[in-house]
Amino acid sequence: MTSRERVLRAVDHKEADRVPVDFGATPSTNLSAIAYNNLKKHLGLPQGHTRVYDPVQQVILPEGWFLDRFGIDVIDIALGWDAEDSDWKAGTLADGGEAELPKNFDARRQPDGSHLAYLPDGTPAGKMPAGATFFDQIIFPYLDGYPEDYASLAQDMSRISWSAFAHTPWNHAGEADFWPRLRERTIGLRETTDKALLFVCGCNLFEWGTFLRRIDNFLMDLLSEPVEVERLLDALLENHMRTLEKACEYVGDVVDIIRFGDDLGMDSGPFMSPEIYRALFKPRHKQLCDYVKKHSKMRTFLHSCGSLYKLLPDLIEVGYDILNPIQTSAAEMDPGRLKKEFGRDIVFWGAGVDTRHILNHGTPEQVREDVRRRLEIFMPGGGFVFNAIHNIMPDCPPENVEAMFETVEQYGAYK
Repeated sequence: MTSRERVLRAVDHKEADRVPVDFGATPSTNLSAIAYNNLKKHLGLPQGHTRVYDPVQQVILPEGWFLDRFGIDVIDIALGWDAEDSDWKAGTLADGGEAELPKNFDARRQPDGSHLAYLPDGTPAGKMPAGATFFDQIIFPYLDGYPEDYASLAQDMSRISWSAFAHTPWNHAGEADFWPRLRERTIGLRETTDKALLFVCGCNLFEWGTFLRRIDNFLMDLLSEPVEVERLLDALLENHMRTLEKACEYVGDVVDIIRFGDDLGMDSGPFMSPEIYRALFKPRHKQLCDYVKKHSKMRTFLHSCGSLYKLLPDLIEVGYDILNPIQTSAAEMDPGRLKKEFGRDIVFWGAGVDTRHILNHGTPEQVREDVRRRLEIFMPGGGFVFNAIHNIMPDCPPENVEAMFETVEQYGAYK
């Protein structure tokens, strides 16, 4: 069975020959560059190319050896971009290790040990505090209130770190021939690999509200300023629909899965009540999913962290085919309960190992046991793609990462 067939069977809630595996197909199902370097050193591999394709989160584009050795079944179409050495520049990670950074990413160490990342006009837009391993957003365009109109929305969004330092291929989105080149390169990938192809398209709504207003303000606005919130969401949706129309037109017949994002959950529950979600976000999320299903063959994937149990029926009704990362350490996110109640209706992409307590702090045997238990819960009947709960962070010992992959190989086959 090819990797693409394996992934699509899982998405269709059917068992394949083995459980499909994703690591590196999105900036949130990935490895930090530090963890990647540590793994290569542990395995006795040469330095190669540790390329940080998402400079904000400091995660990597996986190399061919990684995809082959660990049986990875799905890739980000970003692998069709920035393939030349000239697209990158030498850089230093937070632990002092070597990596390659996008050539136009301008980050400089400060006297206090922090790093600032700068916009082309010299304004700092991201900060990595001393001792940290990723960049925090520091520009909030609507911090002092909502604008009278949204004529400058695209420009305002471009100054936020998540957009200003966008991961590949979105770092090329301003180029005149971006969409035709995206199609050409994605077709090239489809012709040269049997892996499933995934396109990270974003289209965040709740999160863009927090990026523009700052999360404390936006959460209060959901209750105190619903009219202003809806005005902003409509402007964002109009912007996103223009992007989505292009995505469906140029790669909708080539890509297998399109990934949206909107972190709706905390450890303790959703950021908002189901009633507020249904009033403000659900109709707009549905519009995005409906458009994809009508105008492409792509399956819809939502990345949303935290406790989502109370929102899962709504997310299924919206039309999301896939949910990630399945944060089972959060409230009401027990793996068995999720599989029993929702396993026929939505694909669980993640939840394969606990990255908060076990992968980073446990022994290799504890990792193996955690992975075995989760495979036994999520594999039956398909509807499961193995990945960790969000990214593998710098503090994860490489022997634990290796134990995770070995266990998937040993116990991930369907009988």
